[in-house]
Amino acid sequence: MKWLLLLVAGLFEVGWAVGLKYSEGFTKLVPSIFTILGMIASFYVLSLALRNLPLGTAYAIWTGIGTVGTVILGIILFKEPIDPSRLIFVGFIVIGIIGLKIISAH
Repeated sequence: MKWLLLLVAGLFEVGWAVGLKYSEGFTKLVPSIFTILGMIASFYVLSLALRNLPLGTAYAIWTGIGTVGTVILGIILFKEPIDPSRLIFVGFIVIGIIGLKIISAH
């Protein structure tokens, strides 16, 4: 359950990060509201996951999920560049997430 909570927190992080783009600096009301709600949800669910996970591991995975998800949605939604070196380094983040999960599985 703790890993599922962490995943959900990371997905909320992706949501609020993308919401920041749509809110245009909090100048658009509806995207701003969803962004703020996403932030609150992300931090709350992360706090639940932290009850049973080490802080450093959980925070690294949470931000990693947010980073990877935001890069993917940036490419899909905002036509951000698909540079091979960029994808390689995002792949390193994914490897780091998997590695932290493996060594923290107990």
